[in-house]
Amino acid sequence: MKILQINASARREGANSTKLANTVTERLKAAQPAATVTLRDLAATPVTVLDEAALGALFTPAEQRSATQAVVVSEYDALIAEIQAHDAIVLGVPMYNFGVPVQLKAWIDAIARAGVTFRYTESGPEGLIKGKTVYVALARGGLYRDQPHDSQVPYLKTVLGFLGLTDVRFIYAEGLAMGPEAAAKGFAQAEADLAQALA
Repeated sequence: MKILQINASARREGANSTKLANTVTERLKAAQPAATVTLRDLAATPVTVLDEAALGALFTPAEQRSATQAVVVSEYDALIAEIQAHDAIVLGVPMYNFGVPVQLKAWIDAIARAGVTFRYTESGPEGLIKGKTVYVALARGGLYRDQPHDSQVPYLKTVLGFLGLTDVRFIYAEGLAMGPEAAAKGFAQAEADLAQALA
């Protein structure tokens, strides 16, 4: 098994989402000691944002790209190849202002490419990144699970499913900013979720 861990927190040190993602990866590795782990820290190595220049690079034929455009496309190509090469993806995702961090959004924008990771068919869109399991380690200060104001989970289910990643398992650590007792309860819930996700 090849495991790809993506840390999406804006913080390089001490993030609860990273702590939880580390635990998921450790448990996967314990179950399969021969597994290899690739770590990508989106705070330490940010992905180039999909802006006008990056879009222009993607839509310029390879032989006509400038050196700057070629660098951007090469970066995105490498991120796509990386996820394609792994069997399990572990996402460490904090909640920022009801959404996912900009770091994670930039990574998703980089790997979502028509004709490569998804395509449109006569019967609708088809995701092309298949046969993988995604573990999403969610760290939240408040309580959002199964609530109407949880915009993270529906978004991640939709966009990952669109790319073909339909086996998505969520591990919730919530209430982490509501005092020590609530935080302890949140991490205990995460342990229960993780046990179920790995069953």
